Amino acid sequence: MLQFERWKVVLVLFLTVMGILYAAPDVAPPKTQAWLAKNMPGWLPSGTINLGLDLQGGSHLLLQADINSVVKDRVASMEDAARNRLRHDSIGYVDLAAKADGITFKLRHPAADHAAAYKIASNLEDRAAVDISSSGVVSVTLGEDALKALNAQVIQQSIEIVRRRIDETGTKEPVIEQQGENRIVVELPGVADPEHVKQLLGKTAKMSFHLVDMNATDGQPLPGDVRMPMQNDPGQSVVIREHAVLTGDMLVDSQPTFEQGEPVVSFRFNSIGATRFCDVTRDNTGKPFAIVLDDKVISAPRINEPICGGSGIITGGFTVKQAQDLSLLLRSGALPAPLKVIEERSVGPSLGSDSVAAGKVAASVAMGAVLVLMTCSYGLFGIFADIALILNMVFIFALLSMLQATLTLPGIAGIILTIGIAVDANVLVYERIREELRAGRSVLAAVDAGYVHAKATIIDSNITTLTVAVILFSFGTGPVKGFAVSMSIGIITSLFAALMLTRLMIVTWLRKARPTKIDI
Repeated sequence: MLQFERWKVVLVLFLTVMGILYAAPDVAPPKTQAWLAKNMPGWLPSGTINLGLDLQGGSHLLLQADINSVVKDRVASMEDAARNRLRHDSIGYVDLAAKADGITFKLRHPAADHAAAYKIASNLEDRAAVDISSSGVVSVTLGEDALKALNAQVIQQSIEIVRRRIDETGTKEPVIEQQGENRIVVELPGVADPEHVKQLLGKTAKMSFHLVDMNATDGQPLPGDVRMPMQNDPGQSVVIREHAVLTGDMLVDSQPTFEQGEPVVSFRFNSIGATRFCDVTRDNTGKPFAIVLDDKVISAPRINEPICGGSGIITGGFTVKQAQDLSLLLRSGALPAPLKVIEERSVGPSLGSDSVAAGKVAASVAMGAVLVLMTCSYGLFGIFADIALILNMVFIFALLSMLQATLTLPGIAGIILTIGIAVDANVLVYERIREELRAGRSVLAAVDAGYVHAKATIIDSNITTLTVAVILFSFGTGPVKGFAVSMSIGIITSLFAALMLTRLMIVTWLRKARPTKIDI
């Protein structure tokens, strides 16, 4: 154990230097940090640790998705699709109506049209329950499983869209996660104006697909029409049918691509959307088809032919950048349900500053106490452990900076906890060395035996603690994850500091001093 290969020495020194370089921006003054961020080459460290909401202040919003509006729109879409399919297949029906969780209609010829009607009803909505009575009354209902699946889909898509919109503001590391069944928590460190955030979120509207009304006289909307402005052509507008024939939540993918050397946007629907898209394009070939987002028409391509494969392309003389942007909007730009702010609060920077100051005091007291205790207990070897402990803190901040992790108050607690954990390994080694010296072994033999016999215990104890941290990260949320991340990083760096860094210092000193007796 006292033999240190040259490559190990080089590795330890290299990692130590890199750790210092990566941690340096975190302790630099704000002006120096800004200069480093602008002027340092890309391969050199310039990033700093991002402070969480509780450390630098910011905004906290709790949003609630209006799932009922999604269900209402989905039922309306089912009603429209059922009417179109029944007419297309020449199936007689009466009393087609929407209810809270589905639709009903009555067949004119129950015996003859039972099978065809069941097939049509089954394809109206995934997971929908279909029932046809003996009198020919067809009921298509969104049951509990279908509503749960729809709720999960809406929340996950809303989280993705909110994250994309918030990231466009330049906010670093926002916390956007689900709470309960239909709520979303948004935390924005450094953003002290919730009204501004609410305005940004209010811009996310539901994306939908509409037919353009070619019968509008002189561009004047007819009953059931609405005029929408063109997003990329200021001053121009399009008259479209108010009722959407497809909604954006039926899209499963959209990508920029090329056709005949021109940038276009490809898209793909789920099974229900594919069926409806086929019906719409077949019945409206040659007519324009408007894609609406944020109450603006982002594209109105012409339907050249029926598209029944569930996918298609949008052409429109796009540049590569426009095709990329449009595909992004189609893929993740649709907010499937209105979001209502039910709770908002601001965390002032003064409270964050107090938390940072308290964390610094706690860390300084803990560090100072450990340094003094190790020096008093183990003398020169304690000083070696103190140096390794200081460098261990450097490694922790270096890794947090490299990962661009967000540091929260629980994260500071995790770092403080690792200060104590970091010297455990050294204590185990040093106590074993004492036992070997009492047994009459020489200095070199005692040091070697100390590391050999303590190594397994050190690794075992740290892996046990690391396992707990991984479990906390896997099942925890928010601050719990922050605590788990900082503690995990501290465990890994403390292992390196104890088994490599401290041992290198001790071995180097033994080779140069060649002591016959040590006071430990």
